[in-house]
Amino acid sequence: MSDAPKPARFRTFLILGAPGSGKGTQGKVLGAIPRFHHLACGDVFRSLDTRTALGQKFVEYSSRGELVPDDVTVELWRENIKQRVDSHMFKPEIDFLVLDGIPRNVEQAEYMEQDIEVLRVFHLSCPDRTELARRLRKRALKDNRFDDANEAVIQNRFATYEAETKPILEHYGEDRVIQIDASQAPAKVLYDILGGIMTLEAWKELEKMKI
Repeated sequence: MSDAPKPARFRTFLILGAPGSGKGTQGKVLGAIPRFHHLACGDVFRSLDTRTALGQKFVEYSSRGELVPDDVTVELWRENIKQRVDSHMFKPEIDFLVLDGIPRNVEQAEYMEQDIEVLRVFHLSCPDRTELARRLRKRALKDNRFDDANEAVIQNRFATYEAETKPILEHYGEDRVIQIDASQAPAKVLYDILGGIMTLEAWKELEKMKI
């Protein structure tokens, strides 16, 4: 067992991309590999205990159909990740954290600076919005979420991504962002992500550890 100290901030990889680019798929696959722990924003909300004060705050906004404010979203995320550390699901001294869907915008990224050390941002890029819309419709119909297959809903999701989430790339800077062609087969996308990870000193140091 490793006696490595816990890092001051979680060593983190972000998976970023427009709706339909495959963020969730890649996050789940990475999370299934030892030494990677995947956490999607949806997981935070699904596991929420609405009996707590923080949970009640979430209910207060969601019951009115309003977006949860950035500071509340990050607090919910902090509570969730603390539970994962306390239960040893996530071991920050030997695991990398893989996030998708959070931070959702630059404000959230700024709130999270004290928690995460972002080593790489993998931008799953697919300029062909027609292909992404096709994927979203296919997924919505498969999951029986017919409203999500609506063209206006899909275009609104793209517009929200461009306005709110894509500026995160500039926030973290070109030296940390790796552009990946999301139109490739999922296995090739994963191959490119792993290639971007294995050049890092943090990865090489982990390889040397006796775990």
